[in-house]
Amino acid sequence: MDLEAHLLDGMAAIPAAEWDALACPEAAEGRPDDPFTTHRFLSALDRSASTGPGTGWSARPLVLRQGGRALAALPLYVKTHSQGEYIFDQGWAEAYERAGGQYYPKLQVAVPFTPATGRRFLGPASLRPALLEAAIALTRSNGLSSLHVTFCTGEEADALAGHEGTLHRVTQQYHWENPGYGSFDDFLGQLSSRKRKMIRKEREVARAHGLTIRALTGDALRPEHWAAMWSFYQDTGSRKWGRPYLTRAFFDEMHATMRADVLLVLAYDGTQPVAGALNLIGRGTLFGRYWGALADYPCLHFELCYYQAMDFAIAHGLRVEAGAQGEHKLARGYLPAPVHSLHWIADPGFRKAVAQYLEGERRAVDEEIEVLTAYGPFRRGGAAD
Repeated sequence: MDLEAHLLDGMAAIPAAEWDALACPEAAEGRPDDPFTTHRFLSALDRSASTGPGTGWSARPLVLRQGGRALAALPLYVKTHSQGEYIFDQGWAEAYERAGGQYYPKLQVAVPFTPATGRRFLGPASLRPALLEAAIALTRSNGLSSLHVTFCTGEEADALAGHEGTLHRVTQQYHWENPGYGSFDDFLGQLSSRKRKMIRKEREVARAHGLTIRALTGDALRPEHWAAMWSFYQDTGSRKWGRPYLTRAFFDEMHATMRADVLLVLAYDGTQPVAGALNLIGRGTLFGRYWGALADYPCLHFELCYYQAMDFAIAHGLRVEAGAQGEHKLARGYLPAPVHSLHWIADPGFRKAVAQYLEGERRAVDEEIEVLTAYGPFRRGGAAD
């Protein structure tokens, strides 16, 4: 095919309809599979200055065109650090720079600050190799160290692993699967007696604070709800990352363009919101993203982030991805699941070293998933206890 690769200067350089036709064609009949690669989400990051100058994330979407028509695209960023990615390569950067190389800047195909699996090669599957080749060519021609595609689907990773020397990395997260539960009690009935009692006790402790919990989405969301969530997010972000990734303006953008994609769970002490959890809603998955509280309320984190998410997911036939890390999720029904990424490294010697590392890491991850799944909270063999 006579394709032309166009590197754009931010999401504003492509119309929303043109981008979304590639990123989420299924949304013409309802919700996108996930909202993170939609034009409205990526544009909100740009417009709010959460990405852009001074952030280390410069949006440079890559679009393949034929005769002026957009056929495929990548959510591509120029990165000057490895923060906000959740597929950690800081160790690679340190090793390469100790050997005299320059790791940054690098190219990143990703959704900033979002450890959620989804399509990264937007458009028909037949054009995935062409997209990858165009991104590798950009990496080479600009003398950059590497290209990284993070939280791609397993299908994308399997199809492109090895292409032009691209490496496939497997890490893991914790996901809650919903085989069709009719109620939260149906879920509890699948757990061992000890874990079932633990979860019931945690929910009792959370309720004992006397807080009112409200689950809000769509037009039920008001500016004051976002102001509250910003204060929760800012507190958690400053403690976890030193500086929150998202700006206050991003929450205003979410209200203006994405409130139908959002489930916000708030806990109130009287009329005062004191804690909250922000989720985004996909076609088949609820994605947990941010949490925060103004004071320490034992077990409230579990209630707002996990159990309220499960309640909503059961009512709407969804599964739940609760974000990165956290072995404490295992006891609460979130089982380990593989997460995929692709990496192309320009220096052949360094590429070989990383490939050897990834082989060992993958064996360890596979073993860890197997062991942790066996130690999960579910009853063995379906027997009552």
